[in-house]
Amino acid sequence: MTKNTFYTLLLAACCATSAAAQQAPTKVKVKAKPKASTAPVVPPLTPAPAAADLATTYANTITQEDLRKHLSIIASDEYEGRETGEKGQKMAAAYIAKQFQDLGLVGPVKNSDNPYIQHFTMVRSTWTNDATLKVANQTYKWTTDFVGYGRTPFAEETTVQPVFVGYGTEADYAGKDVTGKDVVALINEAGNNEYRSKSATASSKGARSLFLINASPSTTFAAASAPIAAYLNRPTIMFKDAPQQGGGRAAVFIVSAPMGYKLLGTTEAAMTKYLASAKQGGAQPTAPFKPASFRIKTPQNQQDFTTENVMGLLEGTDKKEEILVCSAHYDHVGIIKGEVYNGADDDGSGTVSVLEMAQAFAQAKKDGHGPRRSILFLTVTGEEKGLLGSEYYTEHPVFPLASTIADLNTDMVGRTDKDHEGKGDYVYVIGSDKLSSELHTILQDENKQHTNIDLDFRFNDPADPNRFYYRSDHYNFAKHKVPVAFFFNGVHADYHGAGDEVSKIEFPQMEKRVHLIFYTAWNLANRDNRIVVDSNKP
Repeated sequence: MTKNTFYTLLLAACCATSAAAQQAPTKVKVKAKPKASTAPVVPPLTPAPAAADLATTYANTITQEDLRKHLSIIASDEYEGRETGEKGQKMAAAYIAKQFQDLGLVGPVKNSDNPYIQHFTMVRSTWTNDATLKVANQTYKWTTDFVGYGRTPFAEETTVQPVFVGYGTEADYAGKDVTGKDVVALINEAGNNEYRSKSATASSKGARSLFLINASPSTTFAAASAPIAAYLNRPTIMFKDAPQQGGGRAAVFIVSAPMGYKLLGTTEAAMTKYLASAKQGGAQPTAPFKPASFRIKTPQNQQDFTTENVMGLLEGTDKKEEILVCSAHYDHVGIIKGEVYNGADDDGSGTVSVLEMAQAFAQAKKDGHGPRRSILFLTVTGEEKGLLGSEYYTEHPVFPLASTIADLNTDMVGRTDKDHEGKGDYVYVIGSDKLSSELHTILQDENKQHTNIDLDFRFNDPADPNRFYYRSDHYNFAKHKVPVAFFFNGVHADYHGAGDEVSKIEFPQMEKRVHLIFYTAWNLANRDNRIVVDSNKP
């Protein structure tokens, strides 16, 4: 500051003080000047808040109370579990769109009846009961010997020559080209995670279908197939033009042990011997099996319907052509056997996190501190059906993906998993190191400066059997080389269960996690240079 500027400010301050005294003489007590000095009293100059202080100011507008308010609506019984294409999902879409509109965000979707909503057509498929599978002279029955999930590649009777891939881990596919083929793998335990992770691996390899054999003698077929059987009477949702082989999602079938032995041309004794020498996830011994060809028919009934992604845009200032995406999925699994699965954590927690971050950035802009880059707050449908809403957006982007600097994806941030019980505040961060080393560093720096919670990066390991990196909406951005970070609290006992309720959400911990995501977004939206894509890790 120059000397002349100093005295100009001093004169202005003194004049303002004098004018205030004249306008309100009864409220101002005027003190006599000290006799020892005739120098004027200089009021302190208040500097403009630093960028970090601004970030904290608006992060603090994201509160437990507001998160709870939104979540108590989104995850209420009235919204019927928000299943894709159903009444509750459309109610949630309308609620989110109204929040974006009330915040003053721009509805960026052109040629839509609602500029905040991106409509698209899907197919609802349900299995019929006349599915059969024939090996040699033996015929196996649907639900008795095998069950399936996904869109059928076998609407008409088809001859299949399967390829055995051990336990179906990443290592088991080494040296095998299974594009468009049908693979057989072993499972040892029942549960969502195992069939989901093996399905994700098979799909990433381009397999058309995956047959999982219940290889554990202690696990019944009913127990092994339970994760899929629960969905048998509920529709499978897919794109109308989904590829039937290669590049799509592998249809998944779980088969009984006796049927599995037939598929692999082996016996229970030979299988038991193989299992004793094989270790899941490690080097596999040479398999003695000779997979048999079989004929399969699994027809489905199909019906077209529409569903919706919901989005709001906060326009930036000098770098508004560059887009930061803050995403979450707002769908869940609906009503199962008459019981509403509200999905408060999965992913009501992520949905309301996006709403609260939108509120914080909108307030910053209203106060004259809007971000330099534009931010697209994107809530997608169909995640539970296979990341469908985010896939549709990235194939039909409202803004060019080349202009999209990153996607910060929030999916389950309201609970604690078993590995972190009693260990304080934490969050899993997945994928931040895959495409941009800058993004990985930025979020760690923001955490160190502001939130100081434990960042758990264990699921970045390419050998992670859960394959979480491939299992939420950020992955569809990553496929297009857009840097991503996925924020996640881990799997708990109520994952995809009826017990995932608002009453179990840990709002103090959730607030800290959302603050971290907000600080990261603030940095990305306001930095001088967009982050660089400098790696491509698996």
